[in-house]
Amino acid sequence: MNDNEEKSFNSFKKMVLSDYKLAKISRETSILGRKEVLNGKAKFGIFGDGKEIPQLAMSKIFRNGDFRSGYYRDQTFMMAIGAITVKSFFAQLYAHSDLKYEPISAGRMMTSHFGTRFINNDGTWKNIIQQKNSSADISSTAAQMPRLLGLAHASKIYKKLKNLKKTHKIFSNDGNEVAFGTIGNASISEGLFWETLNAASVLQIPIILSIWDDEYGISVSNKYQFSKKNISDLLSGFHRTKKEKGIEIICVNGYDYINLTKTYTYADKIARNDHIPVIIHIKNLTQPQGHSTSSSHERYKSKERLEWEINNDCIKKFRNWILNFKFNEKNLTNVYYLNKIDVEAKEYVKNEQKKAWDEFKKPIIKIKNEAVKILKKMQNSSFFIKKYIKELNDITQNFPTKKSIFRITRKVLYLLYQIESNSKYCLIEWVKNQYNKEQENYSSHLYSISNKSFFKKIEIFPVYKKNNNFKVDGRIVLRENFDKLLELYPDLLIFGEDVGKIGDVNQGLEGLQKKYGKTRIFDTGIRESTIIGQGIGLAMRGLRPIVEIQYLDYILYALQIMSDDLACLQYRTKGGQKAPVIIRTRGHRLEGIWHSGSPMGGIINYLRGILILVPRNMVKAAGFYNTLLSGDDPALVIECLNGYRIKEKLPENLGVFKTPIGIVEKTRTGKDITMVTYGSTWRIVNEASKELYKINIDTEIIDVQSLLPFDLQKDIVKSLQKTNRLLIIDEDVPGGASAFILQKILEEQNGYYYLDSPPVTITAKEHRPPYGSDGDYFSKPSVENIVEKVLKIMHDT
Repeated sequence: MNDNEEKSFNSFKKMVLSDYKLAKISRETSILGRKEVLNGKAKFGIFGDGKEIPQLAMSKIFRNGDFRSGYYRDQTFMMAIGAITVKSFFAQLYAHSDLKYEPISAGRMMTSHFGTRFINNDGTWKNIIQQKNSSADISSTAAQMPRLLGLAHASKIYKKLKNLKKTHKIFSNDGNEVAFGTIGNASISEGLFWETLNAASVLQIPIILSIWDDEYGISVSNKYQFSKKNISDLLSGFHRTKKEKGIEIICVNGYDYINLTKTYTYADKIARNDHIPVIIHIKNLTQPQGHSTSSSHERYKSKERLEWEINNDCIKKFRNWILNFKFNEKNLTNVYYLNKIDVEAKEYVKNEQKKAWDEFKKPIIKIKNEAVKILKKMQNSSFFIKKYIKELNDITQNFPTKKSIFRITRKVLYLLYQIESNSKYCLIEWVKNQYNKEQENYSSHLYSISNKSFFKKIEIFPVYKKNNNFKVDGRIVLRENFDKLLELYPDLLIFGEDVGKIGDVNQGLEGLQKKYGKTRIFDTGIRESTIIGQGIGLAMRGLRPIVEIQYLDYILYALQIMSDDLACLQYRTKGGQKAPVIIRTRGHRLEGIWHSGSPMGGIINYLRGILILVPRNMVKAAGFYNTLLSGDDPALVIECLNGYRIKEKLPENLGVFKTPIGIVEKTRTGKDITMVTYGSTWRIVNEASKELYKINIDTEIIDVQSLLPFDLQKDIVKSLQKTNRLLIIDEDVPGGASAFILQKILEEQNGYYYLDSPPVTITAKEHRPPYGSDGDYFSKPSVENIVEKVLKIMHDT
């Protein structure tokens, strides 16, 4: 062996033994993590045991600037790229609420749900290309796939839009980044997997997707999951050929260290350089501890399968390969050295776990001590206080929780509700202040806290030419405003079904693809879930997507991704990640069961964390887009489907005027009754108001404008102080958005103080609206419904 061979061998040896040690550390973390759950220190555990060796191979090609969109089996990979430590893993297991110790989510996400921080504490972006990045995991199976599409597509867009090279240098290095996806074998049964795969094949983007195949989905074996025995065979229709683009599909054993390394190196080469999506099917993997701490795999796996898993464990096979490896008669190591690594790994994990547990307990014990100190001052006033002091000390000695401390201290307060003492008021004040402090740990960051937050945006009114009453179709207002926005924001992308060539079905983007190119305005397939996911991934990488879902009813296809991923992204990472996607759609009045729904109740309940904006006309809608693009919150803008041909004035200050978010608008002043509405129903309410005025009833109309957030200045209750009567008109079903609005007005604004009669709602019927004008009239609020209801309210009072 010459000197070069000797150096090469020593380097290889160092890498192999380092990988073995990390694999053992990760495995010991899984084993000890499960024990910690079963002994009561943590609520739930799900671990990455059995997947260690392929994840080490994947980590070797993961570079700064790359992104991961994975799931809850990837702990070895995350350790290998330096994104988590053993200590921070256990901090997450214990739900430590301090970002210093649990930087992924401050205990908000359950164990093994990983992510890195893209955002600084002030809400600004970090330098993404100088770090290894992981988008925040979600539990919903295959829901990580749609986002993966956008993360990869961003590289292709950055490659094409050279003008962004300087302004977006922290987000991309000329588009040379790869998006890495991971998914379990059973999860590929989900439609989201196939939808994403099809789109990736069409787009030809740099994705490397690893399928960890241990042949089970909890207790259900692969034979019940797929029509083919082998996943690779199932995917063969996507395989690229010389004649047709597609996906490179590779199958490799999960214990084969050398072939895994070669496979990922090859995948990186073609994905990164040629933008060919790659699927790596990792087969013959095991899951030594079963699915999670909620079940035991001995219940559903045969003795033969369990024995096979022991013999084919990837670390065991890796260890045997190390011991049998020879190069020019030289061994990598011996059994004694590997045994030493095994012992060291176990001791290291135990020590890191203990540190994490001690760090988790420390602030809780501090809170307990403060509570005990106050309670001791109260001992003389009540005989039972000593009992609760003892309970507090016992709880924090074993498995401490803040919940236990607050349950005891608050219980003391309500048991002493008739007793007056200074020490009691000290406890009241302490509980109040400490509870509010803890609320920050568990309830902050639903929306952006940066300087771009919608809270910090002020209204800029549309400017019109003097003495010019010329009006255009509402769609022209949108088109001209989008044109200006595309000019102002070079990172703005608009895409969706029928968006590109024809400029959307209502022509609000007419001619703009021809002007700005197919990279910035483009069509997609019919795939609502991945349209949203594509937007999420693109926004995570610093671009500003407006994604179009053709009709409001079709939002239901994408509701899970919007709810599980986008809406809670800032919250579940405690401000560590954001994706300011703007979702454009149209809805409310038209005709037909699937084209005129207003499922607002479901939307506002599922999508807390996304701004829900309901403009009554296209100038208001354009103003919302202008506001949103100057901010950094995700939003859903619902344009009025029957408003594109209604004439409106065209503002001069396109792209600049801003509709405020969370602020209602009084569109008619009156003294007899307050009518609250939004969207297309506003026009009906306005017409009804004119009819009522003819019979001497003076109505006040308030356009909500945004449902989330709702009336931040509490202007509706100010109206009630004058009119003392309330009517809410809404196109949703009974108990939908109208109930939400009613709760806000009566409970949060204390509007019931000012009412002389019960509040009333007018809504659509419980069924979906049938086809035709008559179907609309008898299913949704009409002018006559409103007039008659107001007459009744006035007569009754």
